[in-house]
Amino acid sequence: MDLEPEQLQDLTFTEILRESVSIPKSSTNTFSLITLTLIFPLSFAILAHSLFTHPLLKQIESQSPSNPKIPQEWTRLLIFQFFYLIFLFAFSLLSTAAVVFTVASIYTSKAVSFAFTISAIPRVFKRLFITFLWVSLLMVVYNIAFIFSLVALIIAVDTNNLLLFLFSVIVIFTLFLVVHVYITALWHLASVVSVLEPIYGVAAMRKSKDLLKGKTQMAAVFVFGYLSICGVIAGVFGSLVVHGGEDYGVFVRIVVGGFLVCVLVIVNLIGLLVQSVFYYVCKSYHHQGIDKSALYDHLGGYLGEYVPLKSSIQMESMEI
Repeated sequence: MDLEPEQLQDLTFTEILRESVSIPKSSTNTFSLITLTLIFPLSFAILAHSLFTHPLLKQIESQSPSNPKIPQEWTRLLIFQFFYLIFLFAFSLLSTAAVVFTVASIYTSKAVSFAFTISAIPRVFKRLFITFLWVSLLMVVYNIAFIFSLVALIIAVDTNNLLLFLFSVIVIFTLFLVVHVYITALWHLASVVSVLEPIYGVAAMRKSKDLLKGKTQMAAVFVFGYLSICGVIAGVFGSLVVHGGEDYGVFVRIVVGGFLVCVLVIVNLIGLLVQSVFYYVCKSYHHQGIDKSALYDHLGGYLGEYVPLKSSIQMESMEI
């Protein structure tokens, strides 16, 4: 797909999706291994963790408050959730690092292999983790503000006036949904920045904020669409697989569960590819030339190698 910079900045929602889906064809083996070793475990954990927590919650709910086993069950649940969150965040960052690095390598015509990608992840992971910590802090502040807003609403608004109360709740939820989508878009783009540019943490978030200007609505559509699809998949999985034991046989639940995990794997892979391509689209939109030579050397730095090019090649085409 050959595009001039001025064409790249005007890519539509559909064209970005089409470009993203076509990228794995450039290195099928590498993306297949990334999917199997990183994205599949991540997707499986996202859906399957409820299969383990649901029985524990049922045991806690079915026991009387005076039962001495309840603290033990809560301890098991909290321990499981703790390790689940560590696994989730680790594989999320690893998947992001692997896909962004591989897409950039393809773009710079750098040799692409699963071994090279894996060897680069340790240095990329540190940068992504620092950025993630700052975004997490921002999300904590966001959640605290959301809770305080709900408490203030309950105190300030007369709950006897049901119509006014419901309208106020809808307004608050809408506002905070918009903020949540924006922070998520900021995080995803900052993750790409942390891999492809020599900045991370607050600096990457600031750069991401600048890149989103003019493309915020498109980013919101991508993020909201991704979150909605994931929510639907999780909802169907919970209804048919986790809570459908009495209505559906084991075989049906295994087939449905396996199918939904595969769908989520595809959604997560495409989501990571889209955020990588969207970075180039935002850079082009702001007329920030991407020096392929500098990017090539930057990627090589993760591998401990330096292979200078004979000339500086500006972003004249989208060679992915």
